[in-house]
This record gives sequence, structure tokens and C-alpha cells, in this order.
Amino acid sequence: MLSRREFVKGAAAIAVTAPFASGSCSGAKDAANHLIVGGLPVTCNLTLPVACMANAAGQKAGAGPKYQFEYSKYNGWPELKESLMSGRIQAAYMLAPLVMDLADKKIPVKIVSLGHRSGAVIMVRSESKVETFKQLSGKRVAIPSRFAVDFLFLRKMLAREDMDLRELEIVEMPPPDMPAALYANAVDAYCTGEPFGAAAQSAGYARPLRMTRDEWPKYICCVLTVREELIHDQAPMVQELVNQVLGAGHWLDAQQGNRDKAVQIAAQRDFFNQDPKILQYVMEHPTDRVTYGDLRMIRTEFEDLMRLSLAAGTIQHEIPYETYVEERFAESAQPATIAL
Repeated sequence: MLSRREFVKGAAAIAVTAPFASGSCSGAKDAANHLIVGGLPVTCNLTLPVACMANAAGQKAGAGPKYQFEYSKYNGWPELKESLMSGRIQAAYMLAPLVMDLADKKIPVKIVSLGHRSGAVIMVRSESKVETFKQLSGKRVAIPSRFAVDFLFLRKMLAREDMDLRELEIVEMPPPDMPAALYANAVDAYCTGEPFGAAAQSAGYARPLRMTRDEWPKYICCVLTVREELIHDQAPMVQELVNQVLGAGHWLDAQQGNRDKAVQIAAQRDFFNQDPKILQYVMEHPTDRVTYGDLRMIRTEFEDLMRLSLAAGTIQHEIPYETYVEERFAESAQPATIAL
């Protein structure tokens, strides 16, 4: 049994700090060529700190592009959404269904790249006898948001057992709060992205009931999203950002040593500000818990995701692919060489 001191230490290790913590990635800033990119401290966003750090390293060596990318950490999806909608930031890693909804509502945003694949888990307590979703009937299950693809993952698993969502008590909760809620028996299970599953699992009081790596390996959730005025006014900058993100993805999946380096980068105060041991656990248990090498934007995958969101009620009608995706940057991409 985990002691209270051990639990508090583990919870603090994954806690998110200020909602708008920002880390400079490139030293002195040239306003015309400087771009802030918002993201959450989740491993689905790991390509962003790597891309940002590699960009800065290239510039320091005199070999990098002229554009400067700065990571800005947010506390949750609502704050990040508001900043992107208002134009406070021009780019961010966002939930794919949320971008679909915003674009449909005439908010000028487009998806220009994936950020990852897989990386979601449904967690229960280690001693729980739950092995099927039927056994969760009547139980309280936490989700990050009804726009989160984690929620769609839960719905897919329920459908396999001919269950209706109304058979569960669903509560929305920030992912950093989920491990503590499970530990305190405030919820019976939770569905989220990493490292908030690994945090509880590595501490010994939770286990995965299902993982997308096994059930939905092509799962996509967080996508690189930019405002349309940035596309119109600074297309070369957007292209370089996509190149850096795709390069980061290839680099992360090339070898375990690169993932080890990425953990040390992401754990820094300027980025996720989390315990590197928990991030390392995500990268190793198992090694394909989250993957980054295949960041192709495939129309049918987005359309399937849109239909799942439609069935879930988070989207009210079918939305044309071209409304929320701009493919040209991915089609023209030349993945950057990551020298870290």
C-alpha cells in the first residue's frame, strides 16, 4: 500500500504549474520570425518540446532556420482553446474533434500535422476485480473532456460489449487530477492520455484496463493547429514548424536513446516540468505506449474520427474535411534533421 507521503510526492511530480508558463526555445527573439506554440504537458505533445529544442540548437550552431519557435505550457484544453480563438497565440497542439468544431463555427483554424499516435489508457485500481466494461456498470469514470478522443476511445470499448454510456457515471476532470481521484476512490476508473496513466501505474496503485496501443493503434488525438492568418501571412514559417515536428517524430521512434534524451528535455521547467522517472516509464512500459514516427494525415482517419464525434454528440453534423485540414504543409514536408 502506498504511504501518504509517497502518494503526495508522486502527485506533485506530475502536477501542472502556471496555466501560461512559457519557455523560450531560441534565445533572443526576432518578433517577425518568432512563433509561440501552445501545448499541454502530456506525452502526446512530446514532439513539440523536441522540435522546439532542436530548432534552438540549430540556430545556436548557426545551421538552423531563421524562424524561432517557443513552447508555451497550458493547464488545460479550455485555456488553450481560448488563447487560440482570441489570437493570443497563433499555433497550438489541440484536440482534433475540438478543431473540427471550431472550424465549423467559423473560427479561422486549420490542422496542419499530427502530433503523435496512440497514447491513451483506461486505468483502474490495482486491486480492482474489473476486467470488462460490464463490470464498470454504475461506476464513476473520469474523462478529460467530451471533445477528447480519450472519450471516444471509451465509447468504442463500451460498444464492443454492447453497452450504453448511460450505464456509467461520467465526470469531466483535468487529467492531472485523475491519479489522485483514483487513489482516493473518488472515481472507479479514468480515461486519459499519458503520463497520467503511467503516474498511477508506476506508483503501484493502478493498472491499465485497456490501452490504445492494443485496441486502436492508429489513434490520433493531439494535432498541430494554426490560425489561418498565419497560413496566409507566414506560410514558410508554418512549413518549417511542420518540418520540425515531423523530424521530431522520426527521431523519437528511431531509437530508445533518443526517447531518453526527449525525457530529459520535456522534464525541464521550460517544458513539462515533470518527474523524468514518470516520463521515462511512459517511454519504456511498453516502448510503443505512444508512437510518433507515422504522422501522416490520412483523410479517412479524420473522417472516421469526425463520425465517432458525431455519434458522441460532440459534433452536431458532418463537417467537410477541407473545413478543418490544410494538407499542403504535410504534403510538402521535408522532416528536419534532429541533432540533439
